[in-house]
Amino acid sequence: MTNKEEQIGIHKGALSVLVMEQQEFVKLLQIVQQQIDAHVKALKDLGVDLQAEAKKAQEKGKTELDERLK
Repeated sequence: MTNKEEQIGIHKGALSVLVMEQQEFVKLLQIVQQQIDAHVKALKDLGVDLQAEAKKAQEKGKTELDERLK
């Protein structure tokens, strides 16, 4: 086997492994998204206004940043 053939084999093998890892990562992200969706639904069912909460958090972050920049 030539050096070029070895390098090709190494790269093909690496790609094969990386594609499998990517597929597993996508599955993990889907599970995380399902959990996020479930918690968002539960909070909405409990009457929490998530848009208002996000706005408050964003304003708080801006205020904290402004304080640090002084």
